[in-house]
Amino acid sequence: MSKNIKIIAFDADDTLWNNEIYYQETEQAFCVLLKDYLSAEQVSKVLFETEMRNLDRYGFGAKSFLLSMLETGTQITGNRMDDVLVRNILALGHDLIDKPITLLDGVEETLAQLNGKYKLVLATKGDLLDQERKLSNSSLSQYFSHVEVMSDKQMADYAKLLFKLSSTPKEFLMVGNSVKSDIIPVLELGGSALHIPFHVTWAHEVVETELPYPKFRKIENIKEVVDYLN
Repeated sequence: MSKNIKIIAFDADDTLWNNEIYYQETEQAFCVLLKDYLSAEQVSKVLFETEMRNLDRYGFGAKSFLLSMLETGTQITGNRMDDVLVRNILALGHDLIDKPITLLDGVEETLAQLNGKYKLVLATKGDLLDQERKLSNSSLSQYFSHVEVMSDKQMADYAKLLFKLSSTPKEFLMVGNSVKSDIIPVLELGGSALHIPFHVTWAHEVVETELPYPKFRKIENIKEVVDYLN
């Protein structure tokens, strides 16, 4: 299965470093700011609905999340947000953007082992500036010969990436934590995919169905990528 692989693409957020836990912490703090209006569960529900409505406008990432928090705050308060609340929401968004990069277990060790043997690619989605900043702060840039920041991760987006890389699906392996974004589109395209579940997942990325694909495998740690290839 792995003998044809020439290119290995890695997702970034929650595959190489922590990300979703920061979003959940920010959301919890946002709910506290609006506790006089609605319960935390209700605030989270309105925020998620706002995020989904805004995906086509803003895409993914921290800035999109910040704009959705501001819009949610306006909606919940009945257009009566005062300056203090606005500043507090902005501060939450800025803190989210400025979170430090914490690499997950085995990441740099694995990239170092694969470097030179395969063409390593970073394939992520979100805001370009935000993702470039994270990569720079991660000290992992040296391992990637190509970096692709996608506005979304659909089958067509991966097809475009393969075209840029002058490659084919049979030569391509994707490694990521999101079944919806990192795994299914690549498998449908005819590529191979390794799923590394992360302990928290954004509701938008959750997929419950089983994946009956021969080129799919679920692993527990990124270090198992080396074993798969060997």
